[in-house]
Amino acid sequence: MFTGIVKGMAEVIAIEKKEDFQTHTLRLSSSLNDGLAIGASVAHNGCCLTVTKIRDDLVDFDLMQETLKLTNLGHVNEGDKVNIERAARFGDEIGGHSMSGHISLVADIVEVIDTPNNRTIWFEIDQDKMKYILAKGYVGLDGCSLTIGSVKESRFSVHLIPETLQRTLFGERKVGDKINVEFDPQTQAIVDTVERVLER
Repeated sequence: MFTGIVKGMAEVIAIEKKEDFQTHTLRLSSSLNDGLAIGASVAHNGCCLTVTKIRDDLVDFDLMQETLKLTNLGHVNEGDKVNIERAARFGDEIGGHSMSGHISLVADIVEVIDTPNNRTIWFEIDQDKMKYILAKGYVGLDGCSLTIGSVKESRFSVHLIPETLQRTLFGERKVGDKINVEFDPQTQAIVDTVERVLER
């Protein structure tokens, strides 16, 4: 389980590509690497991956075909950075919302609005999935737990403070970038349950 509070970014040092399979090697700072063990879960842009090898500050993760196809991690290149969150532990402060690390879909950034003290980003997804996007509700975007601002047809926005822009990839994101989306599981469960009841 994750909370959507990204702890920082890590650089992808190497990518070993095989058929429908990749191994990504990341350089994790001491704060992200502390106590890390093989088999641990670490979220990359919100996608839960398993540690397969550790060599000091270099850590390997394997990505299967489904992960490469359904998330933006299939478009990551050597030298790129990804948002990183370690798995939550009992007793940790939960500042975001409960997230599984299972990506629902990928959204496109369609507009970026910068003002002196914050940034508003508009995203677009398939219209039939907008039922899980509620104004003032939660959504996971590249692993960040964020509050939804406005909702219009197949688009929605979030407002980002300087701390989020500095700590995550959202300070560098631009129109056309693809972002991993994890719907709030409670919202999704309620919407799906209501739909099933109404169908009866």
